Amino acid sequence: MPDGFPRIDSVGLDGLLVRFGDRLDEAANRAALAFRAALEKQTPQGVEECSTSLVSAFVRFDPVAVAPEALTTALSQLLNTRDWYAEPLPDGRSFITIPTVYEESYAPQLGEVAQLAGVSIDEAVTSISNSRVRVTAIGFAPGQPYLGALDPLWDIPRQSALTPQVPAGALVLAIRQLVLFTNAAPTGWRHVGQTAAPLFKLGAERPFLLRPGDEVQFVSVSAETFEAMKAAGDGGVVREALT
Repeated sequence: MPDGFPRIDSVGLDGLLVRFGDRLDEAANRAALAFRAALEKQTPQGVEECSTSLVSAFVRFDPVAVAPEALTTALSQLLNTRDWYAEPLPDGRSFITIPTVYEESYAPQLGEVAQLAGVSIDEAVTSISNSRVRVTAIGFAPGQPYLGALDPLWDIPRQSALTPQVPAGALVLAIRQLVLFTNAAPTGWRHVGQTAAPLFKLGAERPFLLRPGDEVQFVSVSAETFEAMKAAGDGGVVREALT
């Protein structure tokens, strides 16, 4: 358990942030996910929404229905019921395989990333595509996942300048993490692969493809296979329930 954590901070007039650390850490991320799941099973009076970031759970409440002091007490009592850092991940998670093309025209910065890591491009593809990573948070754009942690080999920094734009479905890498882009956007992360995964479907019963806690593998496919999956509209995504 990190010194000074967990702790509860106020966020504006209607928010509380339950923090389990001040940097990305596997146990702190698991604690945030487990705490959110517990809140969703037994929601305190006045709580309207709960979401997670990398190592925190945000609780939005109705200040007319519950005083922030009373809710802080309730959350503190829940925090004291167990060691959240040792809690298992929540039920209902999935393992998703997402076909990814790593050829140069689709992954323009893979060579640069491999050079920074001190490996060949083939070794880079093998390492990234064989990694099974967890969705640690959804953010920045609807349904956009942050995933990790990769092997320490991939603890490379963000770029010092922005890439003007990567396309939707771009797989980018920095600091032992992967991010999969929902929309075309600028980024300081390096573009190492391309998918056709539909991350966000407005109006669908399940609008987000991925949820925090899901596990993902970005399996390598050829450009020809990728283009066929892209044309089919589902990106070749396969989902399997985790027990």
